[in-house]
Amino acid sequence: MVLTFLLDENIRASLFRAIQRHNHVGQDRLDVVLVGHSIDLPLSADDRTILQWAEREGRILVTEDKHTMPRHLEGHLEDGHHSPGVFLVRPGTSIPSLLEFLILVAHASKPDEWRDRIEFIP
Repeated sequence: MVLTFLLDENIRASLFRAIQRHNHVGQDRLDVVLVGHSIDLPLSADDRTILQWAEREGRILVTEDKHTMPRHLEGHLEDGHHSPGVFLVRPGTSIPSLLEFLILVAHASKPDEWRDRIEFIP
């Protein structure tokens, strides 16, 4: 099973463009959705809504929000919910490194490896 991702709106647009270019080639495609691209997950959605949507859709959240997301994930889990996982992008990470990491994770790991975890990447 290939893992799927949700990109938070604070993620650089250049990552999404790099993913689109990668997917155009057609090898090891990534299944990625952006916050704001779904009618039930609009731009400016709060962290709680984003986490609930990611849980329902089974998508790992990719975000740069190290200030509030860890606290909201903790509350989400304490409320009895689960998370497919949250990836916090380290400051200064290059787009090629991030893209390579997401491709590897999507195609070489299992969903349970990331469940209810928050990880700094890459």
